[in-house]
This record gives sequence, C-alpha cells and structure tokens, in this order.
Amino acid sequence: MPLSEQEQRLLEEMERSLYHNDAEFVASVGGTRLRPNYRSIVLGVLAGVVGIATLVAGVAVQQLWLGIVGFIIMFGGVLLAITPGRTARATRPSSSQPRRPAQARNQQGFMDKLNDRWDRRQDGQQ
Repeated sequence: MPLSEQEQRLLEEMERSLYHNDAEFVASVGGTRLRPNYRSIVLGVLAGVVGIATLVAGVAVQQLWLGIVGFIIMFGGVLLAITPGRTARATRPSSSQPRRPAQARNQQGFMDKLNDRWDRRQDGQQ
C-alpha cells in the first residue's frame, strides 16, 4: 500500500531534518546509491562454489588440509561478493559538509521542488 501524500511529505521532512541535524550519523549508516559491482559478485560466487567443491572433496578423500583450503576459498569468495569495491568507497560523497541549496535543488525531483515552493509560500518567503 503506497503512502499518502501527507505521509510522503512528513517522511521527506523527517529525512531533511535528519540530514540537517545529524550529518555524521547519516554518513555512517547511509548507503551509497551506486550500482553494485557485478564483477565482484560473480567472482565471489564462483570462488564460493569452488571453495565448497574443494571442501567437499577434502572431506571425501579425508584430507584435512584440503578441507581447510576449501573453507578459506569459500570464505574469501563470500567476502569478495558482499564487500563494496574501491570505486564505491572512493566516490562516496562526504556528508560532513552540508550541501549548498543550489546543489540540493538540482538533485531534487519535480515533486520535491513543488513541495519546497509551497513551503516557501506558506512561510511568506516568496
């Protein structure tokens, strides 16, 4: 069930207030809006499958070292698949500095701009 218009406005107002009042918290828990790194995910899944196969082979031939190597490969594959790449960390915008109003206005959608104009009219700032 979608949110009503009033609920959406209230949610957006709460988000703006959070961004304005606690930028460090937003930076620490906020995610990036970048595409996932599909190459890392695919390589991680392949490494995980190879690791599982090596682990099973180590158990089948009763070689402890082969099972341990398989587990390490599997664990490394999972880490590779779920860890963001270097480009995602390097391009994350710094939220410690508040955005300028012009930048914020350029990144807003059509409805956000209309809501801002309405709020300014209600406050008498026109």
